[in-house]
Amino acid sequence: MAARELRYGWFGQLCHDLGAAGICVAHHRDDSAETVLLNMVRGTGLRGLTGIQPKSVLRTGAGAGTELVVLRPLLCVSRTDIETFLSERGQEYVVDSTNLETDVLRNKVRLQVLPLLRQLNPAVVENIQRMTENLQGAQAVLDTVLCEVKDSNVLILSKYKDCASRNYIAYEFLKRYGFNGSQVHQILAAETGAMITSSQGFDVLKDRDRLLVEPSLKPMKPLVIPEEGTYILPETGHNETEISRLEVKKMPVFVSKDALTATVDAKKVAFPLTVRRVAEGDWMIPYGMKGRKLLSDLMTDRKMTAFEKRRQLIVVDAQGVVVWLPGLRVDSRVAVSDATEAVLSLHFS
Repeated sequence: MAARELRYGWFGQLCHDLGAAGICVAHHRDDSAETVLLNMVRGTGLRGLTGIQPKSVLRTGAGAGTELVVLRPLLCVSRTDIETFLSERGQEYVVDSTNLETDVLRNKVRLQVLPLLRQLNPAVVENIQRMTENLQGAQAVLDTVLCEVKDSNVLILSKYKDCASRNYIAYEFLKRYGFNGSQVHQILAAETGAMITSSQGFDVLKDRDRLLVEPSLKPMKPLVIPEEGTYILPETGHNETEISRLEVKKMPVFVSKDALTATVDAKKVAFPLTVRRVAEGDWMIPYGMKGRKLLSDLMTDRKMTAFEKRRQLIVVDAQGVVVWLPGLRVDSRVAVSDATEAVLSLHFS
């Protein structure tokens, strides 16, 4: 495998330097049959039964030549056909001695399994090829369906409720994020709100009739704001390239209607402020209400998904008052009133 990666990496760089469309390799019909049998042994989906593809694009590393187009013009030809062709022309060739060692799984299929299958049916390789061609057509139909969601992190299950292959569509949608078959089965059978993490660091959420996917949330270090000013927040969500700023300043009395701006009574807020994610048990007295309400209930009332809830920030003052739930509510205890002389404006950008 190490030699293969180096080889294809070199070919990728070479194609880039020469402006070549790709590299042709000599995989033949027997190789494709071996691949199908190997995939069956390992447990595969539909794509694994379609054999080796005539054309594929490999990722070979960073920089120039990162992508390599691999073309396989001999997939319709058997190994016997190739050897006969060479023999008729007196052309010598080399057999890699490692191909004769049965301690490798593929070699066991080549040297032991296929000869046994040929005893049962001499045309087994040709029949496997016909099967792969039929399944490639079925895969093409499925790919057309999956094309609708290839750039999306949302799969609407109800859209495929009458589709016999709904579970397989879900599998194809989720496997690119590192989810395996058992995890897909588990999330489809789960109640709304269930969440599973993949080996590649993604979470899938069952939200009513949808599957939502996003990178697993990293811990956030609370930001302490000792005084007025503009502050850069630590990572607040799952997008590492996103930079969030919180501007805190004292201003004349006004009330903003912008969801990302809170205007509160400056005298009622005690510094330092702390910006953090919502924690279990957090509560506030939402503006316009008299009683206190758990933030978890407040977010549920707004029909927020579990992903949205876990990303939700709050601004808490030195007295432990939840001053602001950005995008949602300010607390009645710090709200602007007729007696307000100056406001503290908090703005996210």
